Amino acid sequence: MAKDAYIRLEVPIPDNVELRVEGKVVLVRGPLGQLKKDFSYAKKVNISRENNRVVLETYFARKRDKALIGMLAGKIKSMIEGVLRGYRYRMYIVYAHFPMNLKVSKDEIIVENFLGRRDIIRVKIVEGATVKVLKDEVIIEGLDKEAVAQTAANLHQATKLRGKRRLAPHGRAGGPGVLDGIYLYKVEHLR
Repeated sequence: MAKDAYIRLEVPIPDNVELRVEGKVVLVRGPLGQLKKDFSYAKKVNISRENNRVVLETYFARKRDKALIGMLAGKIKSMIEGVLRGYRYRMYIVYAHFPMNLKVSKDEIIVENFLGRRDIIRVKIVEGATVKVLKDEVIIEGLDKEAVAQTAANLHQATKLRGKRRLAPHGRAGGPGVLDGIYLYKVEHLR
C-alpha cells in the first residue's frame, strides 16, 4: 500500500471568528457563541494556526490517515459555520390514528402514545442542542452541528418502525403500511 510522504490541508478563518489551537484542542469563538473540540484521538495529525488559517498536516499517510485529516478539516469548518450561523433541524411528527405526545425535560425528549403504546420512549438530547416542540413539529437548534444532528437521529431512530409492523394493512406486502414516526424535513441555519 502506497503512502504519501506529506499531506497538508488548510481551513481559512473568517475575520469575525476567533480561533485558538492548544495542542489538539480547537476553540472557536464567533458572534453566536463558542465551541471547543478535542481532537486528541488524531495522533498522527498536527494541528496548528498560521496567520488566518488552521493547518492540518501529517507525514507518511495511509488511506485511513488521509480520510482522518479530511474529516478533521470538515469538523473545523462546521465549527466555524456554527459560531457564525448556527444550525436548525426541523422534524415533522407523523401519525395516522394515535396522536403522539412529546415533552421536553432537561436532557431528554419523552414520547408518549407512539402507536397507542402505553410505554414511554425516552430520547437523549445531546449536550449543545436545544429542543422545542410545537404542534406537529420538533425544532432542534444549536451551534454544534454534531450535537444537533445526533439529537435528530436519536429522535428518528426511537420512533422508527421495525419488523412486521411495517407491512401494509391486513398483512399484505406492497402498500405504504404504517408511516407513524418523526421525520427530518428541513435543515437550515439560524441566521
